[in-house]
Amino acid sequence: MKTLVVVLGLAGVAVIASYFGLRRHEERPPEVAATPVVDAGVAAAPPEESLPESDGRVRDAMGRLSTEPEFAKWLQEKDLVRRFTAAVNNVAEGASPRMVLGFLAPAGGFEVAGAQGKTTIEPRSYARYDTVARVFGSLDAQAAGSVYRELKSLIDQAHRELAPPGQAFDGTFSRAIQHLLTVPIPEGPVEVQPQGALYVYASPELEGLSAAQKHLLRMGPQNMRIIQGKLRELQSSLGLPPVAER
Repeated sequence: MKTLVVVLGLAGVAVIASYFGLRRHEERPPEVAATPVVDAGVAAAPPEESLPESDGRVRDAMGRLSTEPEFAKWLQEKDLVRRFTAAVNNVAEGASPRMVLGFLAPAGGFEVAGAQGKTTIEPRSYARYDTVARVFGSLDAQAAGSVYRELKSLIDQAHRELAPPGQAFDGTFSRAIQHLLTVPIPEGPVEVQPQGALYVYASPELEGLSAAQKHLLRMGPQNMRIIQGKLRELQSSLGLPPVAER
């Protein structure tokens, strides 16, 4: 799982079945070009900055958030603003952000261990997400507030392509963060059960979580604490008020 990290990306956590799933044994968001309409005799408003062409500006701004080499590598992806905005929107709705954050797929496979008649998640499976958690935890939350304001017009532009009319991105971002902050951190081994080619959580409470929440859960307790702690910092730095879960 990869959170959301660059999912919450900008922050980037935000945090991130497919490779996110509990298996036994990854597309670029569409680019939408807007064509300005000019009426004769009427001064045309300056066109909005092209989102795909904004990648250089976004890399320069977001590059100030972390010195981790992996973060710089992630920023080489294209259409960064759309990726970030789409991932946040997905998480806010409880959906998987894997289509836009596929480059964050962890190495290695999911593993389980058996003891006393129970099947539990092997701790090595959590270690696959250590890099994502470490990089997300390295983000400068105070600098993120400045970067967020600097790029807000681009983010709002991308959000208008996805969201219902009148829905502000700040609200969507707040819901995404709150959605992940409500994920319980397990104490002790986490029991799973086989179901077809996958494993499901034995606990109804955990199995009942949304796809986005399960992505965070699968990172393991230690990584979850790092991610949730940074999300709280970002929530404060970005001036995003807590919102109630739907």
